[in-house]
Amino acid sequence: MAPDLRPTVVALGDVAPALVLGHLGDGVRFVAEPGGADLAEAQGAIVRAGIVVDDALLAAMPRLRVLARTGVGVDQVDLAAATRRGVAVVVTPGAGTAAVAEGAIGMALCLLKRFGPLTRLVRESRWPERESALVGDLEGATVGLVGYGRIGSRVGALAHAFGASVVAYDPFVGPPPELACADLYELAAASDVVSLHAPLTESTRHLVDGRFLEAAKAGAVLVNCARGALVDLDAVCAAVVAGRLGGVALDVFEAEPPDHHPLFDLPNVLLTPHVMGLSRRARAATFAAAACGVVDVLAGRRPEALANPYTPKPAQALAGPSDMEAGR
Repeated sequence: MAPDLRPTVVALGDVAPALVLGHLGDGVRFVAEPGGADLAEAQGAIVRAGIVVDDALLAAMPRLRVLARTGVGVDQVDLAAATRRGVAVVVTPGAGTAAVAEGAIGMALCLLKRFGPLTRLVRESRWPERESALVGDLEGATVGLVGYGRIGSRVGALAHAFGASVVAYDPFVGPPPELACADLYELAAASDVVSLHAPLTESTRHLVDGRFLEAAKAGAVLVNCARGALVDLDAVCAAVVAGRLGGVALDVFEAEPPDHHPLFDLPNVLLTPHVMGLSRRARAATFAAAACGVVDVLAGRRPEALANPYTPKPAQALAGPSDMEAGR
């Protein structure tokens, strides 16, 4: 049998072949469940969010030229090591924007409308108590956006469509002046709904802490569809118990899957397992974008979105000496 000299692209994490093969094309060999030999040959990788790509894993893939992360967060990827090894780190911004934004608004509505507590009243035959769970409104509320990039600004547009006012804080992507808050604490004090859409950095870790929550409007609800470590769960739990927060919705957690936390047992707390960006449409678009980014790099083109400095290399430069060996 003739040797297969096509570049090898591996999956790191659960990557359904049906979502990527049509975009990778016949010019590569895709391995959904790679072994050590596949990793050693890999020139491309499609990486799921929960996979840690450290220097040791990169060392196991000495021929790697590109890894495509499904999503935009790269806190699990050693960017410095990838850059040092000449590996392009592709991200897929935009693919899940609408899905995450819809998820954030849906979670906010669930908390404001008290869907969880009201469902329990009916299920437990406690109909006479229905007026004790006061139903809120998004219309007329103020939605505070921490982060005003693609997703944050989309959440703002959806909130406006519901008749809400919007304020925003983002020191990196300046929101329009009419929406901008001077700092996080001004935003906290003004907001009936706080929705987090910031990247995780050393400066944003646990940005929702005791000080932030002390500044928050009484009864506000908190939604986090960004990064789990933006939130200090102990402080948030204390704020819910004290009545400072009227509800909390979390799609992301500092460790995934998370250890059980007392917050999880409180009423009007909504928990989902990091799936708001994985709607059917968003999932297909994300994997398509990741696969196209891999193909671009292997073909010597610059991909649409990179998380690290990278200079495209000619496609022929990707062939290593082992490809020329007879009998391969």
